Amino acid sequence: MASVGVRWGDQVRQAADGIVGRPSRLVLTTLGIALGLAALVATLGIATTASAQVSSRFDAIAATQVAVQPQESRSPTAVAGDPPTLPVDAAERVRGLAGVIAAGTITPIVGAGAVRTVPVVDPSAIPDPTLPLLAVSPGLFDTVLARVVAGRVFDDGHAERGDAVVVLGANAAERLGINRVDSVPAIFVGDRPFTVIGIVDDIVRHSELLDGIAMPEQTAARIYGWSRPSSLQIRTAPGAAQQVAHQAPIALAPNAPETMAASAPPPATTLRERVQADVDALFVVLGAVTLLAGAVGVANVMLLSVLERIGEIGLRRALGATRRNIAGQFVTESGLVGALGGVIGGAAGLLITLAVAAAREWTPVFDARLAAGAPAVGVVVGVVAGAFPAWRAARIEPIAALRTAP
Repeated sequence: MASVGVRWGDQVRQAADGIVGRPSRLVLTTLGIALGLAALVATLGIATTASAQVSSRFDAIAATQVAVQPQESRSPTAVAGDPPTLPVDAAERVRGLAGVIAAGTITPIVGAGAVRTVPVVDPSAIPDPTLPLLAVSPGLFDTVLARVVAGRVFDDGHAERGDAVVVLGANAAERLGINRVDSVPAIFVGDRPFTVIGIVDDIVRHSELLDGIAMPEQTAARIYGWSRPSSLQIRTAPGAAQQVAHQAPIALAPNAPETMAASAPPPATTLRERVQADVDALFVVLGAVTLLAGAVGVANVMLLSVLERIGEIGLRRALGATRRNIAGQFVTESGLVGALGGVIGGAAGLLITLAVAAAREWTPVFDARLAAGAPAVGVVVGVVAGAFPAWRAARIEPIAALRTAP
């Protein structure tokens, strides 16, 4: 039994005997902390891995996109006149810039009319859909990484001749009932026929192309009076977006670059930090709530243990154990339970992170310090959870304890 001069080693052995002697209770208390720490470690590991995946996808897609549009100059020396416009050869002007991989222009055409697949108008039929009609340069499809699912996209030859050809987005093709182009289908925009030469899908930028009909700009100029592009899209090499966004206005309007507004995503490091901070904060809160629930469970079990061991506490007090000895034993017991739960929870959290990464085909990104620090966190949680039950045990008087003992 503990005495006034009990040593720390003896205190630990007594605490170990106390928790091992009740294996079912040991399992329940350890499981509470283990689940909490496993959730905390796993959520932090999954958050780090997810942040890395979001960042890598940003680098591959969003970080390589630059959009340029004309804007009114705010310079006090600007001369009033016609509104600024993109040059017709905007895509060719920027292709020579360092870091530019592809460029293309796009312009919505307004008032073209409804779209149908048959030349006959049936008044009793469902009204023909009005789909977005877009005048685009041939380079736009490569710029937006469009995937051709049927046929082909138009090229410079179609554009130079002003051929009456169109490329459908997958959603537009579905609405028109067109799923193949080997039979050279045609559509009518208003009363004008156009030959469908291709269908595109899986567009990672400008998803409105999926719902619309794209035709060469020269075709739009011949039929609808198109004159200037409204937007220039640029695909750059990773890391070159900011530089291209700075140089593109100068290449497009050397005498008035302020009339061109180039937008580029923030640097990858900035986005990575923001994404990781937001995701980490969310998962830390979820893990902390689970860990708090485990700590409350440990406190309840330890308090129940104190009530069941009143006779033992009274006997030890009668044999000379001090309040400090009694409180120390219960705190040590809860600390050992916390350490055991930390070891199990840290290992389980690591395995959960690896399993989730494998299931999602992600590259796992894990800080080993999380798993290594789990036992220490478990000890702290166990000690905090056992503080109140230990205080209750230390306050029990020997005579009252022996009288109420079974």
